[in-house]
Amino acid sequence: MTVVNSVLGPLDTSKLGFTLCHEHVAVSSAGIPQVYPEFIGPQGTTERAVAALRDAYQEGVRSIVDLSTMDLGRDVRLLQEVSRRSGVQIIAATGTWRDIPRAFWGASPDAVAALYVREVQEGVEGTGVRAGIIKVANDVGGVTPEGEIILRAAARAQRRTGVPISTHTYAPQRVGEQQVRIFEEEGVDLDRVCIGHSNDTTDMAYLLGLLKKGVWTGLDRYPGGRTPDTPNWEQRTDTVRRLIEAGYTHRVLLSHDWSVTLAIVSQEQQEARHRYNPDGYLFITRRVLPRLRELGVPPETLHQIMVDNPRRFFEGG
Repeated sequence: MTVVNSVLGPLDTSKLGFTLCHEHVAVSSAGIPQVYPEFIGPQGTTERAVAALRDAYQEGVRSIVDLSTMDLGRDVRLLQEVSRRSGVQIIAATGTWRDIPRAFWGASPDAVAALYVREVQEGVEGTGVRAGIIKVANDVGGVTPEGEIILRAAARAQRRTGVPISTHTYAPQRVGEQQVRIFEEEGVDLDRVCIGHSNDTTDMAYLLGLLKKGVWTGLDRYPGGRTPDTPNWEQRTDTVRRLIEAGYTHRVLLSHDWSVTLAIVSQEQQEARHRYNPDGYLFITRRVLPRLRELGVPPETLHQIMVDNPRRFFEGG
C-alpha cells in the first residue's frame, strides 16, 4: 500500500480514482488571502469552488492536485473546506512558482529544501496539512540563477521525502530540457518528475526527448490556444494521440491548469477565461476524452491515462 498526503489526511493511492494532476482552486499572491482577503472575496471563491468540484465529482472526477505554492497564494484551509464539502480529494503542494521570494535569491538550495521537507513531513503553516507534491517553475527565458536554486532545492527535498516533483515550463523554448539536466545533476529519479505544460508545443522531437529521459509529460493546459504561439485544444489532443501511438501512454498525465479564482489577472480577464472554458475542470471529460475516442483511442487506454497513470506517478513506478 502507498499513501499520499491529501488535505484531509493520508490517502491510499488506490483511492485516487480519476485524477487531474495539475489544477488550482484559487490563485493569487503570497499573503494576499490572509492579509487582504477582501481583494479576492474568499467566501465567493469557496462557494464557487465547492459548486465546480461537486459538478466534477458527479461526472467522475475523484481527485485533483492543487499546485498552488506559497507565492501563488496557497490557502490549505480553503482547500480543506472545499475538499470536505465537494467530495473531491485534493493534494496540496510545497515548492515555489515563478514569483520566487527575494529572500531565496541568495539562499543555498539546502536551506530552501529544508522548508519544503518540513511542509511534506510536518505540515503547512501549523495546520498539520502535509504537502503531497513539490512544485517548481521556470518560464520564458529558461532557468534563471534564482530559479536554479529552487530546482536544486526541490530535487534535494524530493530525495529526502520521496514525493514527486511537478514543474511549470515554457515548452516553446524547450525549458523542460534545462530542468531535466539539473535534476539529473542532483541525482533525482526522473520517474518522480513530471515536466508540466508540455502540451504548449506540438514539437514531437522535444516531447519524445523528454520521455526518453524517463520523466512524465504533463499535458496539462486545456483548452489552450488563447495565444498565437500555442496550440488549440484539438492540436493538443492530437499530440496526445501521437504520444500514445509512439508507445508512451504510460508516461502521460492530462489536466487543465484551471482555477476558480485567478486573482493575478484582471477581473475582465478572469471573466473572459470562464467564457472561453465554461466547462472548467470538466473540459477534458466533456471534450478531450470524446475526441480521443473519435481518433481511435480505446476506453482502456483512456482509463490508464486518467486513473492508472496518476496512481503510478504518486506510487513511484
